[in-house]
Amino acid sequence: MPKVATRKRAMGIIDAFTKTGILVVGDMMVDHFIWGKVSRISPEAPVPVVDVQDDGIMLGGCANVLNSIYAMGGKVYVSGVIGADNIGKNLLRELNAKKIETSGVVVDKKRPTTLKTRIVAHGQQVVRFDKESKKPILAGQAKRILQYVESLRGKIGAIIVSDYNKGVISRILIEGIRDIVKNTRVLICVDPKYKDFSVYDGAHIITPNHHEAQRAAGMEINNGDDLGRLSEIILRKHGFQAMLITRGEEGMSLFENGRKIIHTYFPARAREVYDVTGAGDTVIGVLALALAAGAKIKEATYLANVAAGIVVGKVGTSVVTREELIEAL
Repeated sequence: MPKVATRKRAMGIIDAFTKTGILVVGDMMVDHFIWGKVSRISPEAPVPVVDVQDDGIMLGGCANVLNSIYAMGGKVYVSGVIGADNIGKNLLRELNAKKIETSGVVVDKKRPTTLKTRIVAHGQQVVRFDKESKKPILAGQAKRILQYVESLRGKIGAIIVSDYNKGVISRILIEGIRDIVKNTRVLICVDPKYKDFSVYDGAHIITPNHHEAQRAAGMEINNGDDLGRLSEIILRKHGFQAMLITRGEEGMSLFENGRKIIHTYFPARAREVYDVTGAGDTVIGVLALALAAGAKIKEATYLANVAAGIVVGKVGTSVVTREELIEAL
């Protein structure tokens, strides 16, 4: 682990979280977890019979990103599209309970709220089924999102674009966001899903996992030299100021774009990995919050890596609290 910040410096950044505003724009969804036990195989088909013990509804997608920022004490705003269904209403109730503004949430009567249901037995996911629409949102809905972005320009330090490929994020929306924050100090941080990263041109920081980075560059990572060439291809082509590649058990690689590409490696911190669901949401949430609070990119990455090491030790779509982060430091 590179020594990029003293504990005193890290605590100073965390203390500034409560005064820092972040807007999350993207695909809002709900994660439904059903937990149970398996003791037999069905006589009807060769499938396990799950004896349900418990279930729970959690914020997912970009709503999990905002939940990560909320748990860190940041002032968080959100904008996306949900359906006029019970799942969407539950999502709004959850946001209202946290006193998170919902005026940026667009309700589409012809679209379901994205719902991912996972059945977990003995700590292992048995099956997942999704209810969703991937159709692009309407032009009028994108306009409403951009109007909301415009209204917050003076209240936020960063915008997180949380793309889950469910129809909200598009090239036109990214261009609109870029135009709104032009000549301001607001950072655009992207968690990508498109294979073509040109959709995100104009963003400051992008946080793909290693699979997404390989697809975008059109090459495989087999060694450190490949990783260096991949970063050169993506950063030079798209002009991002930095790229943070999350690499699972191999940790994270931060690449900074300058006269030469600077690579800083952050080894994984998790002692035991129980569930990686939502880990990327934690990474970009803490990264953007720390940057907007005044951290340098390596300091922000360090804090995001610490948070990621905590969250993968939890089961389900979980978040890391401010207190847990402080304790880990």
